[in-house]
Amino acid sequence: MKRLLLTGAAGAMGRAMRSRLAGLAETLRLSDIADPGAPGLDEEVRICDLADAAAVMDLVEGCDGIVHLGGISVEDSFSKIMQANLLGLYNLYEAARAHGRPRILFASSNHAIGYYPQSRRLKGDEPFRPDGLYGVSKAFGESLARMYYEKFGQESALVRIGSCTPQPSDRRMLSSWLSYDDFAGLAACVFRAPRLECPVIWGASANDAGWWDNAASAYLGWRPKDNAEAWRAEIEAAGPRPSPDAAVARYQGGVFTENPIIQGD
Repeated sequence: MKRLLLTGAAGAMGRAMRSRLAGLAETLRLSDIADPGAPGLDEEVRICDLADAAAVMDLVEGCDGIVHLGGISVEDSFSKIMQANLLGLYNLYEAARAHGRPRILFASSNHAIGYYPQSRRLKGDEPFRPDGLYGVSKAFGESLARMYYEKFGQESALVRIGSCTPQPSDRRMLSSWLSYDDFAGLAACVFRAPRLECPVIWGASANDAGWWDNAASAYLGWRPKDNAEAWRAEIEAAGPRPSPDAAVARYQGGVFTENPIIQGD
């Protein structure tokens, strides 16, 4: 690719992906509502509010691919989630449609299915069971992406990210963890595959205790290499096992199932 757009570039995951995705395109265009810092070699920086349709239209112009990490990434008030995750995503897809339909890697979330029990192994074609407004926004995003694929041929990878952090830090992450390197490897497969279509892909490393089955997207050739099991002894030594009735031990979405509806702006 000549130009790859990375939204949410000022966030923790965006910062981690900055160097890891650089080799996928001649130029990496970094964008966020906050300043992601000065551009390096073969980088561009664009400050952009996803809720601003005209700004997003300009942002996407000239891009051959998009890794969309932008938006609200935790539970928040509906007004904030609506602007960033619903309106912002709609603006992104409209801009992509206007500029040649570059492939999109959409960072969805396990919280779109958070109320499934941890005892249930999922394939990706099960009904949504969101665990909060954030999860609802990701279910909306997947549905929007699917509609743009069916109606306009806009290809997207719907990546339901588990827990993308430097290393797993609790028992739930022994199942849900996705390493930064494995996410970068997935991105490479998404943009290099001869065909993408609009698959649901579980964003988790090769964890022995994993809950999710990626057989349906195996045609992309992604083979995660890291495994949260390497941290099991350290995690188990850090504290007692939670009660089986605790949300963190019962639901795939963990404590997000206990979050209240946040009021206000």
